[in-house]
Amino acid sequence: MRRFTLPSMAAALVISTAAVFPAFAAPEDGSESASDLNAITVTARRRIEDAQSVPIALSVVSGALLDRSYTVNTQQLSQLVPTVSYSSANPRNTAFTIRGLGSNVVAVSQSNDGLEPGVGFYVDQVYHARPATAAFDFSDIEQIEVLRGPQGTLFGKNTTAGAISISTRLPSFTPEANEEVSIGSKNLVQAKASVSGPLFGDVVAFRLSGLSTRRDGVIDNVRTGSDQNTLSNQAIRGQLLIVPSATFKLRLTADLTNFSSECCTQVYLRVGQSLRPAARQYAALAAHYNYTPPSTNPYDRVTDIDAALGVRTSEGGVSAIADWNIGQATITSVSAWRFWNWDAANDRDYTGIPIQITQHIPSRQDQYSQELRIASNGDHPLTYVAGLYYFNQKITGEPISIYGPAAAYWLIGPTTGANNTPVPANLLDGFGTDGRTRFLTNSYAAFGELNYHITPRLTATGGLRYTYEKKEGDYSTFVFGGLATTNAALLAAKLSILRPQTYSARNSEDNVSGRANLSWQATDNIMGYASYARGFKSGGINMSGLPLDALNNPALSRAVVAPEKNTTYEVGLKSRLFGQRLILNMAGFYTEVRDFQATIVDTGPTQTAALRGYLSNIPKVTVKGVEGDATALITRDLSLRASVAYADGKYANYPAGPCPLELQTAATTACSLTGQRLSGLSRVVATIGGVYALPVSASRSFVLHVDSNFRSGYYGDPSDSRYTWIKGYNVTNASIGYRSDKGWEVAVFARNLFNSNYIQNLTIQAGNSGLILGTPSDPRSIGVTFRARQ
Repeated sequence: MRRFTLPSMAAALVISTAAVFPAFAAPEDGSESASDLNAITVTARRRIEDAQSVPIALSVVSGALLDRSYTVNTQQLSQLVPTVSYSSANPRNTAFTIRGLGSNVVAVSQSNDGLEPGVGFYVDQVYHARPATAAFDFSDIEQIEVLRGPQGTLFGKNTTAGAISISTRLPSFTPEANEEVSIGSKNLVQAKASVSGPLFGDVVAFRLSGLSTRRDGVIDNVRTGSDQNTLSNQAIRGQLLIVPSATFKLRLTADLTNFSSECCTQVYLRVGQSLRPAARQYAALAAHYNYTPPSTNPYDRVTDIDAALGVRTSEGGVSAIADWNIGQATITSVSAWRFWNWDAANDRDYTGIPIQITQHIPSRQDQYSQELRIASNGDHPLTYVAGLYYFNQKITGEPISIYGPAAAYWLIGPTTGANNTPVPANLLDGFGTDGRTRFLTNSYAAFGELNYHITPRLTATGGLRYTYEKKEGDYSTFVFGGLATTNAALLAAKLSILRPQTYSARNSEDNVSGRANLSWQATDNIMGYASYARGFKSGGINMSGLPLDALNNPALSRAVVAPEKNTTYEVGLKSRLFGQRLILNMAGFYTEVRDFQATIVDTGPTQTAALRGYLSNIPKVTVKGVEGDATALITRDLSLRASVAYADGKYANYPAGPCPLELQTAATTACSLTGQRLSGLSRVVATIGGVYALPVSASRSFVLHVDSNFRSGYYGDPSDSRYTWIKGYNVTNASIGYRSDKGWEVAVFARNLFNSNYIQNLTIQAGNSGLILGTPSDPRSIGVTFRARQ
């Protein structure tokens, strides 16, 4: 019962007030006041505004709340913002969704290089093109804004599902320093520090921030004795703020982040039954090798994988943001270069059987972006933002895969071909693929948005965006090794597992998208709005290899996928009540997506050894729901937050989708999923949280912070197989600390306080044996944090 207590309270609070609300911004010292509730400002429309006056659904999380809730990365951000879902099998295979849309649930090679994310991820106005860069820990954050629905008339890169916009702390002309050290379970050690101050009078200021995180693994490898799924993350950021006059400022930033760990693997979750011959299913295959998994309970958190495991990834870049106030308007330029390096070793069979012994996809991304905007100043009957945007991206990769001595029987069987040719046990031993990939994007856009005050309380907003994009993809792989043979049936069997592929694809298109909005400020503290938005995500190119046709040849028709088009209708209400001590907002929405882009793992008979997914279009997806958050200042020392989101997502039209495991036969090619639930989307998500400061004296106090998050169950694979259902779960985090009057505090924290067991994401084992793998939740972690400010 404990699991549902706090979320039920959150639901009761929202129902009783009939509202839905923005995330709470806690002040630096942990205390709250009525004025604090009025001080939540955002830059969602590229100008500083009161969050309650912006007629779009958004959530705001302050840096102070991130610190006090021990939210150190985007995965944990989803515990504060219900509409955000984050799933990651490893940093590369990361999936973001907002309202269930974006990148679909984690499948093999979720991060297909040719697929754009549907959720835009921005740090200090700079778009990050690969979802993997969002897996790193936060450092020195001012606040995070989560914008729901299509974004494009104000943001640099067009995104169909929403945007996560992170703002780091600016350099200060007043000297300051912050230090934080945490130690905890599994030998967790995390250190954060920042220092800022003037360099040259009141003209140049600097800020230097750093972070280091280390933690032992949460999964034990009983074969090697190693801890796996460890953490090791380091980051540094340097900034200069140059203000030569009252009308001009320049912000220069350089940053570097590194992630190096023995990560990431999954464990045995369950075995599903297909309609394939019993000899080709997991039970019989495992018995052939006298194999028994080290545990059939995923929460024992043990594995016996026998291939190398490890992640080596880094990202960084430089940016320059210039703002020039010319009186009636401000001109802004955002220039940036970023890179991302990735390499990882994986055991893709996730067992102690030597089926696959090497899996690497080393890759490198470089991106350049330039944004130029002009925005009106002041509050006038007509205000505007307009801009131009250019984005260039290059990704190169080297897909490497090598099979082991058990692969032939596991993936092919004892015989092959029409004549039942016996398959030698070592047919695939050392058989592998290597190659090169190259993906290029050039994107050009012009955008603008007008706000017209029809009356002092009635405002109409209209925005348009024109986008033109060109993409090029080159994919070339060759095969090597394995048993040398001239037997035609055996050669065909080898090529059914890995086949050399060489293809090139090109795609170019343009689009006009936009939004219209009407808002009414009924009173000084109550605003209602209605909006319509059209979003566009350009077509993609399959950069993980193509599925095979009935003749075992690459299906070239699937090299390019169609663009994704999103239409969203939304109504909302924002209010401040009870002497502005309570913020209540609500929003209802309906979204229709045509040609929804997804990563699919082919389950047909020609793909029994599918190791990577390919891009595909789902003809029509719909999501409808209501959302909300509440922030209440009960007393000066006690504040509460609550959020609830309900969403119903469906495959409205999906006549030829991947077949659920339970319907697969030796000849299955496709199944209709029309009318089925959209995978990866919980129907109900609720959070409740609060801060209570117990004064000891005028400037000293004990501070209690609690956050609890509940998510209902969802399908963890696009096929909606009953074997991929992930049960709902509740996670509660808490801390209690003492804040001194000398600028320091010490706190004891607990993440996953009640030690909830749940599955973060799952994978159907390559080869369709029926084995389902999952990433178990991190167990309860307890630790101590010391913070100091000067």
